[in-house]
Amino acid sequence: MILEKAQIVANKDHKSIRSRYKQFPWPSVIRLNRYVPVSYKKVILTRKNILKRDQYKCVYCGRGDLPLTVDHVIPKARGGEDVWENLVAACVVCNNKKGDKTPEEVNFKMRWKPYKPSHILFMSNSVGKIEDSWKPFLFQ
Repeated sequence: MILEKAQIVANKDHKSIRSRYKQFPWPSVIRLNRYVPVSYKKVILTRKNILKRDQYKCVYCGRGDLPLTVDHVIPKARGGEDVWENLVAACVVCNNKKGDKTPEEVNFKMRWKPYKPSHILFMSNSVGKIEDSWKPFLFQ
């Protein structure tokens, strides 16, 4: 804003950024004066991101109070791949019961279907609470 690269669209009331000689509003939403392409729109497939996507809960029993592992829905021994749609968070108990079988073979019902998350979802999860002033600008 000082270098005129962005403009404030919405600011936080009762908050400001102060220097020795100046006071600036605390921005909540800014608009860039020039589009800057973002090259990191993919969410990297990692154990941490799988657990985050599944909200740190087991896809089979729904518990989040037990240690979690990453489970292949279709086991690797049967041709299952390391892709978003085949990896889920599972508690150690359920993962051990399932073993090298498919969920249907052990009569497990998945509480949600695994999916490839968008970077918007991960940004909103990282931020925590989404402020009302942001909602008109987010794709949700």
